Amino acid sequence: MPSLRLDSLEIFQDVVRHGGFRAAAVSRGVSSSAISQSINALEEALGIRLLHRTTRSVAPTEAGERLLELLTPALHDIRVALDHLNQFRENPSGTVRINAPGPAVDHVLLPLALAFMQMHPDVNIDIVSDAAIVDIVEQGFDAGVRFGNQLAQDMIAVPLGPSLQYAIVASPDYLRRHPAPASPGELDRHECIRRRFPGGTIVTWKFAKDGDDHEIMPKGRLTLSSAHQERQAALAGAGIAHLLQDYVQEHVQHGRLVEVLADWKQKLPSWYLYYPSRRHTGAAMRAFLDYIRDYQWP
Repeated sequence: MPSLRLDSLEIFQDVVRHGGFRAAAVSRGVSSSAISQSINALEEALGIRLLHRTTRSVAPTEAGERLLELLTPALHDIRVALDHLNQFRENPSGTVRINAPGPAVDHVLLPLALAFMQMHPDVNIDIVSDAAIVDIVEQGFDAGVRFGNQLAQDMIAVPLGPSLQYAIVASPDYLRRHPAPASPGELDRHECIRRRFPGGTIVTWKFAKDGDDHEIMPKGRLTLSSAHQERQAALAGAGIAHLLQDYVQEHVQHGRLVEVLADWKQKLPSWYLYYPSRRHTGAAMRAFLDYIRDYQWP
């Protein structure tokens, strides 16, 4: 049998994990043609087809499934063995892959990562912004970021910053045309800018005051898919928006947006960075965890 390259086996694992050549190429930072050539060379060296290919999907053959079943723990053991060499280096090295929602990336994770990378020049950080809840182990991530109440029991969680708050905001122009609501119930008479989760459900708005909790389904003609778009629409006077405080604080301070229903704010749990409790933690990831645990939050 011709000699095999270890990275060809890793590429095969990535193609199956991501469900296609293009997604695997993006994950590895190479071209789709490079991924295809590597898989072709692997199949030729083994003398057997590992993947079913169609114009729309890629799936492992029976032989490919069997190889992947045996390959996954073996590649993990190789990575662990190589990572142990880090103890002989003065500085940790490697890549930390993290899956996190956009708001957590914008306001917490990215600033942390940039400061951490200045301290550790041999560590790479790969952040995938994704609002959908994914299996971080299955998808090849070292860690994920979610609210504390969304974490599985077999995960170790590290808090990222203080508790969060949503703000209800609108532009001065909109509020000149439509009197500000005095209670959550009055939002029914307003154009609310709605946001849709990746799974298709609409984000509900939650309020709390003096032990009185309210949750409403916002009504409005405009539905968007990101907080950045929602803020842009609010600044343009399209209606009332429901956004994390960090997205609107500067605009409120400069008078571009006005906060309403401020006395109805509900506190939310902080973000948490979580990682598997039963999986080897690499040197780069350990260094990042130490940095987060020692970080002085404002």
